[in-house]
Amino acid sequence: MSHSAPILSYIKQTWTTLTRTNEELATSAVDPKFPVPADGRWPVYVSSKEDMSSVQERLRKAMRESDFAKIHLFRLPENPADIQTRGLLYLPHPYVVPGGRFNEMYGWDSFFIQMGLLRDGKIELARDMADDHVYEIRQYGKILNANRTYYLTRSQPPFLTGMVLALYGHTHDRQWLAATVPAIDAYYRFWTTEPHLTPETGLSRYYDTGDGPAPEVVSSEFDARGREEYDLVEDYFRTHPRIEDYDVSEFYDAKTGRLTPQFYKGDRSMRESGFDPSNRFGPFSADIIHYNPVCLNSLLYLMEMQAAEVMDILSRGHEAGEWRERAKTRAERINRLMWDERRGLYFDYDFSRRRVREYPFLMTFYPLWTGIASKAQAAAVVHNLPLFERPGGLQTSTNHSGDQWDAPFGWAPLQWIAVEGLRRYGYQAEANRISVKFLSLVQQEFRRHGAIVEKYDVVHFRSNLSQGIRFGYHSNEIGFGWTNGVFTALLDELAPADQERVLSSPGGGVSVH
Repeated sequence: MSHSAPILSYIKQTWTTLTRTNEELATSAVDPKFPVPADGRWPVYVSSKEDMSSVQERLRKAMRESDFAKIHLFRLPENPADIQTRGLLYLPHPYVVPGGRFNEMYGWDSFFIQMGLLRDGKIELARDMADDHVYEIRQYGKILNANRTYYLTRSQPPFLTGMVLALYGHTHDRQWLAATVPAIDAYYRFWTTEPHLTPETGLSRYYDTGDGPAPEVVSSEFDARGREEYDLVEDYFRTHPRIEDYDVSEFYDAKTGRLTPQFYKGDRSMRESGFDPSNRFGPFSADIIHYNPVCLNSLLYLMEMQAAEVMDILSRGHEAGEWRERAKTRAERINRLMWDERRGLYFDYDFSRRRVREYPFLMTFYPLWTGIASKAQAAAVVHNLPLFERPGGLQTSTNHSGDQWDAPFGWAPLQWIAVEGLRRYGYQAEANRISVKFLSLVQQEFRRHGAIVEKYDVVHFRSNLSQGIRFGYHSNEIGFGWTNGVFTALLDELAPADQERVLSSPGGGVSVH
């Protein structure tokens, strides 16, 4: 592989650009999603469990005096509802942000970012990010959606054990590995106790414990008429009174023309899923809290299996056996409740109605990636590849809803999960073909615009998406952390001839075979 290729040089350079340290906390504290505070000083909150004076002393030593004057340092209240001003949550170690308007450390983004860091030899920074995730669990009880105060009520898809084992694979530091076990246990309990646990199935769901509109949405983009996203959602419900997916009255009060508290609960929980938004759980995924998602429960299965691996490394065989028993039980439930033999796909399970929602979505590849699927189930999913495969890779779903996590859009993390699932079951040709398609699209758009972005239109082979998105933010952020990490990971798995084909090609699309 040509390591001097411009796109690979860009990725290596971007890791530095996207790294945030406490020396530069005045820059890290800036939140592009909100207006600059009236006094120009951005709030930074320190956990109530921390020694405030020690943190302040460390920051004063690390920062220039002029920069320290640009922030307000506060102790975080015990109750998030008591926070007066939104701000950054202090983390002790450097971390990499996704890019653009996302100027903080995100939960599942970090897993894919760490993949890229490890491949580019940035071992210490990869360790710092894992340590920051463990710190969040200790201080806040979970890995946060991101380290801002308005994300304190929710997490994101759980990839912690994958990050821990990936780093251990480079350092072989058993003492460090053992120190992560309490955090792994605590984070697992977060996902497997109520309200995330649904006793009806023994499986888990996404559930934000906060109420009301999500602050980052209210302050987000506005259309030409000055309407933010919740205004557009109300307009949609007003003009679509009959929706078959769910009872609209649960989410929209037709008499007042306003969204209900239940809508905001669903909206916040959808954002914990990372898929914000799609129509996967009905319009705007408003009904998500009544579902056991395939993705989340596959990730928890993987967490159980990887926790067992950690215990084996630490010579704690009895505990490893307990973790594997949990995984075995979860896999059985996923295959019993979420596998649709007739369609040959995995679907999310509606535990309130005791049925799957037949909505083809790339999460059907999660059970392949994690090893839950049988060979026959994997073959059936692969048979359905034409539902998703397009010139630029895999579209997220088969539905053109106007949401950014539906067709025709493709996202790097899901390309990687699907490709790794295909490889796990021996479908190397299909995996290579999809990798070349997506990488060629990213390479083409990099040549055109000089940047790697967050998401792509895999149907029309482009990164200009604004005309196709009706809901969710219309911007396509530059950076971009998880696309960078997935690009190098997918490229590394290709044969040298295919690598050169991607890196030397001007793009233009690859036909579906």
